[in-house]
Amino acid sequence: MKKSILLSAFLAAALGTSAQIPNAGFESWTTIGSYSNPDNWGTINAMTAPMSVYTAEKGTPGSVGASYLKLTSKTVTGMGVMTGIAATGNINTTTMAITGGFPYTVRALNLTGSWQYMAMSTSDAGYISVYLTKWNTGTMKRDTVASAVQSLSGMAMSWAPFSIPLAYSKSFTPDSALIIMSSSSGFTPANGSYLWVDNLAFSGTATTAVASIESNINNVALYPNPAKNKINLSFSSKVTTNYTAQIINILGKVVNTSTVNATQGSNQLSFDVSTLPSGTYSLSLNDGTQSSVQKFIVQ
Repeated sequence: MKKSILLSAFLAAALGTSAQIPNAGFESWTTIGSYSNPDNWGTINAMTAPMSVYTAEKGTPGSVGASYLKLTSKTVTGMGVMTGIAATGNINTTTMAITGGFPYTVRALNLTGSWQYMAMSTSDAGYISVYLTKWNTGTMKRDTVASAVQSLSGMAMSWAPFSIPLAYSKSFTPDSALIIMSSSSGFTPANGSYLWVDNLAFSGTATTAVASIESNINNVALYPNPAKNKINLSFSSKVTTNYTAQIINILGKVVNTSTVNATQGSNQLSFDVSTLPSGTYSLSLNDGTQSSVQKFIVQ
């Protein structure tokens, strides 16, 4: 039975000082029984090991260095096609929720590295996603400072450099980072789709002079989360204006767009999500110059 990858970016509240991407060149691996995992990265190898199938493997030689990470979607007896996925955190192989991250306090412009990839179906597409967040002591939740979701279109049959730009929605500095890489979309994985990655790094520094929607909107809340039939949005607007509301899947595709007629003060809205596949989505509110993005899960 296929399982959807559910993103739950609940990171530790206090994460110390900034650090580089852990094991960014995939040079360090630990053997666990019949398989190896890249140090500081979560995979689903523990789930598929009883069938002697591994969707995250060590490749040699690397684009830079001795080794690289090979992610491959593979057919597993009794499970269907399982996606090759790795994250700078822990992957719960029961719920498929991704938790964790690493300390990071730089407003980076891009995630860079080298890759090779190919999809074995026109309906399949791997991705790399990045989330920079900061713990909000007022709401006791994480605010997304910047994010990027890069879908893998076409193919790269030899090592090629990549640079994925981060989009900032907040003007403050993050305290954490989470990187997720997948050989398939998670919804319709195809056997044999792959993504090879090496030499990851953050580059550049974004200005802190980013307009924040919080100047016009605050007290944003989405509930219930996870959702099944509908998701409710509540927020306070400082002005009477129209916002564009978009629901975006983890591949960056807009799956629903509507116009929100907000009044000054409290606003309550509901969105039908009953027809959406299980997975992680973002709800974006935009007035043309500023935006607010909130993540939620559809079960």
